[in-house]
Amino acid sequence: MSDSPLGLNLGDLLKKAQELGQQMKVRQEELAALRIPVSAGGGMVQMVFNGKGEALSLYLDRSLVDPNDIAMLQDLVLSAVNEGVRQAQQRQQDAMAKMTGGLKIPGLTG
Repeated sequence: MSDSPLGLNLGDLLKKAQELGQQMKVRQEELAALRIPVSAGGGMVQMVFNGKGEALSLYLDRSLVDPNDIAMLQDLVLSAVNEGVRQAQQRQQDAMAKMTGGLKIPGLTG
Protein backbone atom coordinates (compact mmCIF):
# COMPACT_ATOMS: atom_id res chain seq x y z
CA MET A 1 0.00 0.00 0.00
CA SER A 2 1.08 3.57 -0.49
CA ASP A 3 2.11 5.96 2.21
CA SER A 4 -0.57 8.12 3.72
CA PRO A 5 -0.33 11.93 3.75
CA LEU A 6 0.98 11.62 7.31
CA GLY A 7 3.89 9.48 6.17
CA LEU A 8 2.47 6.23 7.56
CA ASN A 9 2.54 3.02 5.58
CA LEU A 10 -1.04 1.77 5.76
CA GLY A 11 0.04 -1.82 5.19
CA ASP A 12 2.34 -1.69 8.20
CA LEU A 13 -0.38 -0.02 10.25
CA LEU A 14 -2.88 -2.76 9.38
CA LYS A 15 -0.32 -5.44 10.19
CA LYS A 16 0.35 -3.85 13.60
CA ALA A 17 -3.39 -3.63 14.29
CA GLN A 18 -3.78 -7.33 13.49
CA GLU A 19 -0.86 -8.21 15.77
CA LEU A 20 -2.36 -6.13 18.56
CA GLY A 21 -5.73 -7.86 18.07
CA GLN A 22 -4.07 -11.27 18.29
CA GLN A 23 -2.17 -10.24 21.44
CA MET A 24 -5.43 -9.03 22.99
CA LYS A 25 -7.08 -12.37 22.26
CA VAL A 26 -4.21 -14.25 23.93
CA ARG A 27 -4.30 -11.93 26.98
CA GLN A 28 -8.07 -12.42 27.32
CA GLU A 29 -7.61 -16.20 27.25
CA GLU A 30 -4.85 -15.94 29.87
CA LEU A 31 -7.08 -13.80 32.10
CA ALA A 32 -9.95 -16.27 31.77
CA ALA A 33 -7.65 -19.11 32.85
CA LEU A 34 -6.15 -17.16 35.77
CA ARG A 35 -7.35 -18.10 39.28
CA ILE A 36 -7.37 -15.42 41.99
CA PRO A 37 -8.16 -16.68 45.51
CA VAL A 38 -9.48 -14.10 48.00
CA SER A 39 -10.81 -14.35 51.53
CA ALA A 40 -12.53 -12.27 54.19
CA GLY A 41 -13.17 -12.68 57.88
CA GLY A 42 -9.93 -14.51 58.52
CA GLY A 43 -10.69 -17.13 55.87
CA MET A 44 -14.29 -17.69 56.94
CA VAL A 45 -15.39 -16.53 53.48
CA GLN A 46 -13.26 -17.72 50.58
CA MET A 47 -13.79 -17.10 46.90
CA VAL A 48 -11.97 -17.76 43.66
CA PHE A 49 -12.21 -15.39 40.71
CA ASN A 50 -10.78 -15.55 37.22
CA GLY A 51 -8.82 -12.68 35.73
CA LYS A 52 -11.95 -11.40 34.02
CA GLY A 53 -13.56 -10.71 37.41
CA GLU A 54 -15.99 -13.62 37.32
CA ALA A 55 -16.64 -15.44 40.62
CA LEU A 56 -15.92 -19.15 40.20
CA SER A 57 -16.41 -20.52 43.71
CA LEU A 58 -17.60 -19.53 47.17
CA TYR A 59 -16.91 -21.17 50.54
CA LEU A 60 -18.66 -20.10 53.75
CA ASP A 61 -17.61 -21.38 57.15
CA ARG A 62 -20.61 -22.98 58.86
CA SER A 63 -20.24 -20.69 61.87
CA LEU A 64 -21.20 -17.72 59.68
CA VAL A 65 -24.62 -19.12 58.89
CA ASP A 66 -26.53 -17.52 61.76
CA PRO A 67 -30.10 -16.50 60.94
CA ASN A 68 -29.84 -13.86 63.66
CA ASP A 69 -26.79 -12.20 62.11
CA ILE A 70 -27.28 -12.19 58.34
CA ALA A 71 -25.73 -8.71 58.12
CA MET A 72 -22.28 -9.99 59.09
CA LEU A 73 -22.44 -12.73 56.46
CA GLN A 74 -23.54 -10.24 53.82
CA ASP A 75 -20.70 -7.85 54.73
CA LEU A 76 -18.07 -10.59 54.55
CA VAL A 77 -19.32 -11.90 51.20
CA LEU A 78 -19.39 -8.37 49.76
CA SER A 79 -15.88 -7.76 51.07
CA ALA A 80 -14.59 -10.90 49.35
CA VAL A 81 -16.42 -10.06 46.10
CA ASN A 82 -15.04 -6.52 46.04
CA GLU A 83 -11.50 -7.74 46.68
CA GLY A 84 -11.77 -10.34 43.91
CA VAL A 85 -13.07 -7.79 41.42
CA ARG A 86 -10.35 -5.30 42.45
CA GLN A 87 -7.59 -7.87 41.97
CA ALA A 88 -9.01 -9.01 38.62
CA GLN A 89 -9.17 -5.40 37.38
CA GLN A 90 -5.55 -4.88 38.44
CA ARG A 91 -4.50 -8.01 36.54
CA GLN A 92 -6.38 -6.74 33.47
CA GLN A 93 -4.63 -3.37 33.66
CA ASP A 94 -1.25 -5.07 34.10
CA ALA A 95 -1.88 -7.29 31.06
CA MET A 96 -2.88 -4.31 28.89
CA ALA A 97 0.13 -2.26 30.06
CA LYS A 98 2.47 -5.11 29.04
CA MET A 99 0.79 -5.38 25.67
CA THR A 100 0.80 -1.64 24.91
CA GLY A 101 4.22 -0.96 26.41
CA GLY A 102 2.69 1.47 28.89
CA LEU A 103 1.03 3.64 26.23
CA LYS A 104 -2.39 4.99 27.15
CA ILE A 105 -4.70 3.92 24.34
CA PRO A 106 -8.31 5.07 24.82
CA GLY A 107 -10.62 2.08 25.09
CA LEU A 108 -7.78 -0.35 25.81
CA THR A 109 -6.14 1.01 28.92
CA GLY A 110 -7.55 2.53 32.07
